[in-house]
Amino acid sequence: MHDKVPRPISTGRVRRDLMPAMRANRPLANEIMPSPVRGVLWMVATGMLFVGVTAMIKVLGTRMPATQAAFLRYLFGVVFLLPVLGTLRTLRFDLGTWCLICARGAVHTVSVAFWFYAMARLPIADVTAMNYLAPIFVTIGAALFLGERLAARRVIAIVAALCGALIILRPGLREVGTAHLAMLFMAAASGTSYLMAKVLTGRVSAGVLVAMLSLTVTIGLAPMAIAVWVPPTPWELAILFAVACLATAGHYTMMLAFRAAPLTVTQPVTFLQLVWAVLLGALVFGEGVDIFVILGGMVIVAAISFISWREAVLKRRVTPPVSATKL
Repeated sequence: MHDKVPRPISTGRVRRDLMPAMRANRPLANEIMPSPVRGVLWMVATGMLFVGVTAMIKVLGTRMPATQAAFLRYLFGVVFLLPVLGTLRTLRFDLGTWCLICARGAVHTVSVAFWFYAMARLPIADVTAMNYLAPIFVTIGAALFLGERLAARRVIAIVAALCGALIILRPGLREVGTAHLAMLFMAAASGTSYLMAKVLTGRVSAGVLVAMLSLTVTIGLAPMAIAVWVPPTPWELAILFAVACLATAGHYTMMLAFRAAPLTVTQPVTFLQLVWAVLLGALVFGEGVDIFVILGGMVIVAAISFISWREAVLKRRVTPPVSATKL
């Protein structure tokens, strides 16, 4: 990273208006005191909401093309941005920042399209388990493109996660269809989007970053949706609006979990999302319980949790005590 990062020219009003819950760490710390129990509960709620998103897309079925379903979901999501759309027009970024925002929107558009395609065609447990691969691609990308050191612990975790993916896919033992491949591409694209967001956080506030992603993905999906458009039924529109509500609520509760407790506490709880997915698939959609999917998902979650735990331990070692920083 360069020492001098270009900063956007924006008004204080924009930063105040755009998602005040994500503005700065100091106000957040005052609003919500750290609590591991609260963090775990919020993460449990997050997992249930995201599994609900997958279930709703499963109910939607495959009549509507994936790109059109994704577009309508994000279009409904823009409804939540209506209070801040006026302030977005006052933003001023340099050309490099605009290019990175648009590039991230394009990559995330591809990720969302793959995700909707896979969700409507795979068992809920498969989709949920393979979703866990995204952080592994983030770790690999950070080492390749952001210059972060790929320590032995990260290499071991990456290898373990990839083994978990192979356990789920079982190539040669069962047919690996286009939906499984779509999930792999989705994880890679999602990881790329996250890395771009990491670079942008030095230039753009978190609230603006979330708002711009929603807008760019909606715009990116529009031509693909129009090309395959089928008239949606009122029931399909209602499902997609519910998806937008559940997804928005899930991202909000996840943010609350991250505020309340460290990743070392909340990350292992994400495995419960796979438990909810297996139960929902078996009890509601009549999907069989695939022990290999559960085993592979456990291996991937264990790898991610190990990385989170080790990073937190190392961070505590290099962070000086509060009293020392004030001297």
